[in-house]
Amino acid sequence: MNAKPDHRRWPVPHLARSLSLRIAGAAFVALLAAGCASHDLKNPGPAWPTSPSVIAHRGASALRPEHTLAAYRKAIEDGADSIEPDLVATRDGVLVARHENEISGTTNVAELAQFAARMASKTIDGVVVSGWFTEDFTLAELKLLRARERIPANRPANVKYDGQYTIPTLQEIIDLVDSESRARNKTIGLVPELKHPSYFKSIGLPLERRVVEVLAANGYRGRDAAVFIQSFETGNLKELRAMAGYRLVQLVSPSGAPHDAIEVGSGLTYADMITPEGLRAIARYADVVAPYKTIVIPRDAAGALGVPTRFVQDVRAAGLAIHVWTMRPENPFLPTGLRAAPADSPSQRGDAVSEIRAYLDAGVDAVFTDDPATGRTAIDAVRKH
Repeated sequence: MNAKPDHRRWPVPHLARSLSLRIAGAAFVALLAAGCASHDLKNPGPAWPTSPSVIAHRGASALRPEHTLAAYRKAIEDGADSIEPDLVATRDGVLVARHENEISGTTNVAELAQFAARMASKTIDGVVVSGWFTEDFTLAELKLLRARERIPANRPANVKYDGQYTIPTLQEIIDLVDSESRARNKTIGLVPELKHPSYFKSIGLPLERRVVEVLAANGYRGRDAAVFIQSFETGNLKELRAMAGYRLVQLVSPSGAPHDAIEVGSGLTYADMITPEGLRAIARYADVVAPYKTIVIPRDAAGALGVPTRFVQDVRAAGLAIHVWTMRPENPFLPTGLRAAPADSPSQRGDAVSEIRAYLDAGVDAVFTDDPATGRTAIDAVRKH
């Protein structure tokens, strides 16, 4: 009983150390796994994104035809924090990305003989529009079309991509964002805009329930999700607020009115909505107001940037965040002082970074830009200072 232990036969200290290391290693692996599980790239929490941030307007649409997977991928490569797909519905109820439901300007549909009879004239938000419409095509039929550059005079370099890309579904966009987020270990957000929601509701293809179902099915959870849903209308945002917890963005223009307000004859205009009282009303159902950029910084008679208005301060007082649209790099879209020679060139690209810097200095939380690389450059420069 009192014999000395024979460590050659039973190396207790070494075994204990080995077991300890194994236990510690297992604990570390478990901790690492738990940490990875808690690092949910789709649901980073309501503090995401860091302000200011870059929203890729229709993808990197200055560099690739808009609303294509190639445009979204390029935007992510160029540093976008979020991408913005405009959503419309197919005849079979699938959400796809097009700026408008009329698609002759962004696809080759007019060239395909099998769809010639689909040409129609419709009244969309009070305006008669002629062409081909997504709601008259099944998804399988839309997949036969190919995307093309919408504004070739401004973006002639994009024309070389005509015919290469299909119309993406919301699900395909989510799959791309998920893949790119994982590859970069970085949250990349979705900022979908519901296009013509009253119109789609009137033809039995409401967008709201569809977008919520697709987001939820892909694991996006309410206010924690890297999602902001946008609309120029008000009623559907209120409906979404009651339906789901996703963060909501009220888009506003310098003129006109939400179409649903026009339909019911409420008299509400965008001019009403951008007043302090109007912003407080927006804050009751939305989290963000997204104005056209001249509401924040008007241009003078010569087209140069003027002095910022009080709009950002009024937005803050209402408890809202502010995302401003849209920054584009080509001369016609820039303030006169930031255009590159020749100033009258429709495709020459000027100093978009300085324009974005002006809006960051004015205090906006995010910028929509067709060229996310310029937004990333501007924001990174601000953060360094």
